[in-house]
Amino acid sequence: MKIRRAIAFAVLVGLTVVPLAAHADDDDAAKVTRSSKNLPELVLGSDKSSYDVNRADFELVAGQGYRWKISSHGGFEYKFMTDLWRNVWIDQIVINDLEVHMAGAPAWLEFDDAGTILVQFHTVRPGEYTWSVPDLADKGLKGKITIK
Repeated sequence: MKIRRAIAFAVLVGLTVVPLAAHADDDDAAKVTRSSKNLPELVLGSDKSSYDVNRADFELVAGQGYRWKISSHGGFEYKFMTDLWRNVWIDQIVINDLEVHMAGAPAWLEFDDAGTILVQFHTVRPGEYTWSVPDLADKGLKGKITIK
């Protein structure tokens, strides 16, 4: 009986250690950490044109927490929409050091003037998601968010 227990324990330990070893060679960028990571800021508009965007595509890792600054340079009223919000856990939204804590996803973020909104969230569901300013997507204000 003691031998069976010892074997069962050895198998159990082996099953828990092997998956950890399998991920030991993964890229550091793809490792999930307990602390939230900063995503590159998304800036809508610029000094040159209200249709500019500094970056269109973003790549994230499932299970990771993120902080994402989304800024408006001003010039237009930007209505930022993404299907990402319905596929992540939103921790909070911060505007001018004021925090909004939610139990669901926002429909969109609206910039009536220049400013920054910080969204803190945890990725939950891998997939490809889109973001856009719907009325200006044909002018280039759109992109893709990939969660691996």
